[in-house]
Amino acid sequence: MLEALKQLDRELFLLINGFNSEAFDHIMVVISGKFSWIPFYAFLLYLMIRVVGKNIIYIIPAVVLLITLSDQGSVILFKNYFQRLRPCHEDTLKPFIHLANGSCGGQFGFVSSHASNTMAISVFIFLFLKNNFGSNMLLIFIFPFIVGYSRIYLGIHYPTDVVCGMIFGATLGYLVAIVTQKFLPQKI
Repeated sequence: MLEALKQLDRELFLLINGFNSEAFDHIMVVISGKFSWIPFYAFLLYLMIRVVGKNIIYIIPAVVLLITLSDQGSVILFKNYFQRLRPCHEDTLKPFIHLANGSCGGQFGFVSSHASNTMAISVFIFLFLKNNFGSNMLLIFIFPFIVGYSRIYLGIHYPTDVVCGMIFGATLGYLVAIVTQKFLPQKI
């Protein structure tokens, strides 16, 4: 059963990674870039300040803690423990992989830190802003899915690396948001 799931993961990876073009390569590299999203983060910060007001001085450290837990947790709890090679480091897959930017990243890929971090921040912010912006806040979840897709497209992660990273990030985002809300001097 486990071997069948691994094979399905490989096949889905090769399918997604195989739909590539030179123009799309550039777009995916930008989407996957950490600094490409700074304007989006600035917009989210603006929305948070509008909604939480002075509580932002508590929210920002909580976000820093969240991203630290997500980023380091994905490495310490998962990558270093499971030591699953990234697809671009698998000798049997190398001839079939399209590496858009020629970079593979670290040796291990389970779970995706990008997927974990983007989902963690999305869940956290969603929980703080949903009452003010309603169902429009669901749009924030496009962000982690686009980033997750880019990681597979670029040949850096298997789909399960991304999905499990998103689950880990969503869990952390939820827990940190709930704890943060309990300690705020002014309830939101």
